[in-house]
Amino acid sequence: MSFATALALLIGLLVAAPVAAHMLRRRRAEERPFPPARLVPPTPPTARRRSHLEDRALFGVRALAILLLALLGATPFVRCSRLTLARKAGANVALAIVVDDSLSMRAPFGDDRDSSRFDRALQAARELAAGLRPGDAVAVVTAGAPARVALASTTNIAAATSAIDGLTVSDRSTDLDAAVRLSQDLLKGLAQTDKRIVVLSDLADGAPGSPPLAASGDIAMWAPLPELAEARQDCAVTRADRTGRKIHARVVCSPEAAPAAPEAAGSASPAQAPAKEARSLEVRSGPNVIKSTPVTGTSRVEDVAVELPADAPDALFVALTGSDAIAEDDRAPVIASGGALPIAVVVDTATSHVETGGPPPIEQAFAALELDAQIRPLPAVPEHEGDLNAYAALFVDDAPGFTPEVRHAIAAWVGRGGAVFLTLGPRAAAAPLGASFDPLVPGVVRWLPSQAEGVDPASASFLGPSAPGFADLNPRGRAVLEPAAIEGADVLARWSDGAPFMIRRAIGRGAVIALSLPLSVEESDLVLRPAFLALLDRIVSLARAKGGARRIDAGEAWSFDGWKDVVVERVSFAGPGDRTAVPVSQEDGRPRAVPSLAGLYELTLDGEKTTRAVAVPEREIDLRPRRVHSSAQAESLGGVSAAVDISPYVALALLALLAVELLLRTVGHRPAPAEPTA
Repeated sequence: MSFATALALLIGLLVAAPVAAHMLRRRRAEERPFPPARLVPPTPPTARRRSHLEDRALFGVRALAILLLALLGATPFVRCSRLTLARKAGANVALAIVVDDSLSMRAPFGDDRDSSRFDRALQAARELAAGLRPGDAVAVVTAGAPARVALASTTNIAAATSAIDGLTVSDRSTDLDAAVRLSQDLLKGLAQTDKRIVVLSDLADGAPGSPPLAASGDIAMWAPLPELAEARQDCAVTRADRTGRKIHARVVCSPEAAPAAPEAAGSASPAQAPAKEARSLEVRSGPNVIKSTPVTGTSRVEDVAVELPADAPDALFVALTGSDAIAEDDRAPVIASGGALPIAVVVDTATSHVETGGPPPIEQAFAALELDAQIRPLPAVPEHEGDLNAYAALFVDDAPGFTPEVRHAIAAWVGRGGAVFLTLGPRAAAAPLGASFDPLVPGVVRWLPSQAEGVDPASASFLGPSAPGFADLNPRGRAVLEPAAIEGADVLARWSDGAPFMIRRAIGRGAVIALSLPLSVEESDLVLRPAFLALLDRIVSLARAKGGARRIDAGEAWSFDGWKDVVVERVSFAGPGDRTAVPVSQEDGRPRAVPSLAGLYELTLDGEKTTRAVAVPEREIDLRPRRVHSSAQAESLGGVSAAVDISPYVALALLALLAVELLLRTVGHRPAPAEPTA
């Protein structure tokens, strides 16, 4: 409420004036002649009757008039507005409301620390739903990665309101492109000709330099809340690994938001640059601080090492001191060393290389992706299951089959949750006697000339929007699998002639992915395509989902193949007694859990307990907004409705009260008829 509005409403305090006037008013008593009273001597009064309201109806009218006057004075400053759609000739609309539920939406909205950007987005979504009419269609999509459908297209407005009320903010990263594509798919084919996507987001998707966000085709996109796209400063603890008595933590800050060291850094004077709050990283056990070390703030990503005392307990977490835009990402659980995903790579450098030199293409690709993975090149596949237990995923390029011992070790390791990625080429088809890929890939592998130039993008949903990148691979040949290898397997992508390009076979709790091309640049352009990076990213995500990593990002999934009784609980930083259950769903008969909040989790798998960590996605710490297409700000799409001016109605009520007061005064002052005297 503004000062002017409050000042106008203070006029209402003058309602006490009629009370005082009525209480202080004195009427001269009406005298009536009574002849016998002359015989009694007059006595001076010793007490006076207390004042009281004599005309309550008149007082009520006057008090109400003063309150209405106060309201009349405040109405020029009172605005009752809401977000509304601008309809084309009053026609019905098909609307997809995209609500960003990612971590960045936890930032305060404006100067109000008690209200977040997510709260404002929900309020706007409710206002849009309230403005829908019969015949309108609406869908609700959430933009936290991965983008999800909260409500499919429907004309049930009550269902839309219920779906919006059920949304909660999370610690996920932001995927606006996927949310817009998903919204477009929901709106296609609807009868309404006016189709729109409303994006309620701060547009902080970690890619401020990406092309402007826009819809395609005849579907318009509207971003009605530019006030959410305000750059903020935030720092987060994304990971904390413990090795012996030392903790290695990573602190990531938004650009130009690195915390200052306790001592002034740099030569800039206070007049040249604003002072930043000095922050430290504390190691805590419950409410107790075990150790503290300053955060220098010399770079956007800073790795901090903390030496622990000898008697430090096992259950620890780290926390940043001070404050920033988002308090929820200032803490992270400490887990044993090995939080990064360990991946073994077996590649023959003689066949898999590039003319520019350097490591094999797959190792260069992993380095470019920065997937929080530890890549460990191996000269050969380990022959013993125990040697494979140190890895979560195994990449093998065009191996000439495996010996029975190696096949047994790999199958046992995969059955307990491992993930293996096999590329099949000419050497795989020339396996010596006694070597094969069974039971990983049953049957014989043959290398034949390829009749297709690339992958059918429509069949490669596993690759997402990167699938068209494999449409032209220029292959010299391809591996052909027998029907036994395809039976019971998921075909993740097909060649343009329909033959399997990539399959996934489930073995116990793990999975085997087989690709019908090797990594050699002499056999195809596979590793030269940008889509190859997306392929590796998906396979690493699969390995994480299998439980190979003790740490995943919020929004990623755990898949528990082979487990029957699965319980997932989030353990609060306040202590192990404060727990929140995470729903476990079934997908193709496999238990699956998706943690949306960062923190420490306890998993109970068929009675066996283990702990995992969920981290804040590093790219989500960049709170710089992404641009949107200029058409998304068009006034023709909608806006804030005009303020509701109630002053005419208040004025009419005042006139009515004046008439009532005149009537009461007229009736109250009418002289009473004189009584006849004897």
